[in-house]
Amino acid sequence: MSSPIIQCKQLNHVYSGNLALNNVNFELAAGEPIGLVGPNGAGKTTLLGILSGFLHPTSGTVRLFDHPPGAKQLIGKVSALPQDARLDPSFTIAEQLVFYGRLQGLTKPQAILEASRVLEAVSLTEISHEKPGTLSHGMAKRVAIAQALIGKPALILLDEPTAGLDPINVRTVRTIIAEQSSATTFIISSHDLAELDRLCQRILLLEKGILQSEILGQNEQQAVTRFITLQMENAPAGEVINKFKAIAGVLQVTNPQKNEFIVEYNPALQAQMDLQLIQCINMNHWQYRQLSHGKSLEEKLFFSD
Repeated sequence: MSSPIIQCKQLNHVYSGNLALNNVNFELAAGEPIGLVGPNGAGKTTLLGILSGFLHPTSGTVRLFDHPPGAKQLIGKVSALPQDARLDPSFTIAEQLVFYGRLQGLTKPQAILEASRVLEAVSLTEISHEKPGTLSHGMAKRVAIAQALIGKPALILLDEPTAGLDPINVRTVRTIIAEQSSATTFIISSHDLAELDRLCQRILLLEKGILQSEILGQNEQQAVTRFITLQMENAPAGEVINKFKAIAGVLQVTNPQKNEFIVEYNPALQAQMDLQLIQCINMNHWQYRQLSHGKSLEEKLFFSD
């Protein structure tokens, strides 16, 4: 088993007399992107600040690759993108990226090549000689992500990387993260649960500085019971629930919000539950918008028992 890349033990941080982090304990291994969620003021940005080495914890221990945050051994290995990251308006994009490459110890020729590589990774090679003032918000965010990719770090911390972006740029950022995830582990703080649901196999939930739960991606093939979530079109809730419950293998049907139904079933009794549900929908002349296996991240985090 590989050693963890992050270890937090009894982590506490007091800010202006308030306990921003309260006895936080977790370990994370390298791999798929990891989501960090919680309401405003939950401690997400404080935790990322400590992991980045920008803040020092009041008590407890933190190790990244077996070193304290900010250690020289982590230069080029750990990178962070704050939510409010800004580009210097006086210099071109290429000049700034080369500068950051030099800060990581690259020679100037190496830094020039690296600036070109990361701009290509975010599909913005054509704006290398532009200044930040000419860029759209989405382009500026992608350049900031390019900066975080310099040196091919093993761990990148992203604080709200898609905040304020339009749907096209959100999709672009998601694609960038997915493409880089084979070599880099991302920790992504975000309020966008739908995006995290697409990207992450593991989720950390912070609330009032306390780590409330960890949601792990599970192997559906090993689950005793499974779930299917259906988004319907103006279907009669009571009738839908009764008809779904009548299908062999169905254990429970819930209707957490209008036109959404979650079916829990035993795969040993009904291996093709998705087909059975679709047949039931067709026989009753109902319409559905989406069928997905499993529960949504929102349900897993806030509404599961």
